[in-house]
Amino acid sequence: MEAKRQKLIEAQGKAITLFEEAEKRNFISAGRTEKQLNEDVYKLAEELFSIKKYWHKRIVRAGKNTLEPYAENPDDLTIQANDILFFDFGPVFEDWEADLGRTYVLGNDPEKIKLAADIELGWQKGKDYFLQHPNMTGAEYYAYSKKLAESYGWEYGGPIAGHIIGNFPHKEILGSEVENYIHPDNHQPLSAPDKLGEKRHWIYEIHFVNREKEIGGFFEQLL
Repeated sequence: MEAKRQKLIEAQGKAITLFEEAEKRNFISAGRTEKQLNEDVYKLAEELFSIKKYWHKRIVRAGKNTLEPYAENPDDLTIQANDILFFDFGPVFEDWEADLGRTYVLGNDPEKIKLAADIELGWQKGKDYFLQHPNMTGAEYYAYSKKLAESYGWEYGGPIAGHIIGNFPHKEILGSEVENYIHPDNHQPLSAPDKLGEKRHWIYEIHFVNREKEIGGFFEQLL
C-alpha cells in the first residue's frame, strides 16, 4: 500500500478510536451543550493521543443545528433527551490529517434513527460508486451525492461532498481551489494528480437533511 495512504488510514483509525471512547464514557448525553461535548472530546484526544492540533474547526451540532453546513457558526444548543447530533473533527496525528464525521441518536425517534442509518449506508454506497467510476469529475460526484440523498428520502444539505486530505497543512500547501473539492464547479477528474504531480486522497462527506423536521445527519471519512 502506498505509504501516504497508509499514514492517512492510521490517522483515521485513531480518530475512530477517539469517537468510540467518547461513546463509552457517555459523553454523548442529554443536558450538555454542544460546546461542552466538543471540549470534552478535545480533552479526551489529548489524554489518549497527546494531541491538540486540528486542521479545521471542531464541530458538534445537535437538533436544528444539524441542518447547518460546515461554514456556519450557529448558536450553542443544549442536547435534548430525544435528539440527533453529529461530530465533524479534523485531528492531526504526527502531522497526518484525519477528518471524521459521525451521527448519533438519543432516544427512540424512528425518523432520526432512520436518518442515522441512512447516512452511513449512503456513504458506503457512495464509496462503491467512487471505486466504480474513478475518472468522474468532482461535479459528477457531487450530483450523484445529491441524488443519493433523494434515493433515501432526504434532501442533500451541503455545498460540497468532500475534499482532499494529506500531510498537515495540506490547505496551505495545495490551496483551496475548487479542484480540491467534490464540488458542483469542479470539472476535473478526481483521479487527476494534485498541482505537485502527486496522487490525491479524497475524503467523502455527505449531509442528509429534512428541513421541515429540522434534522440532519452527517458521515465523513477517507475513501
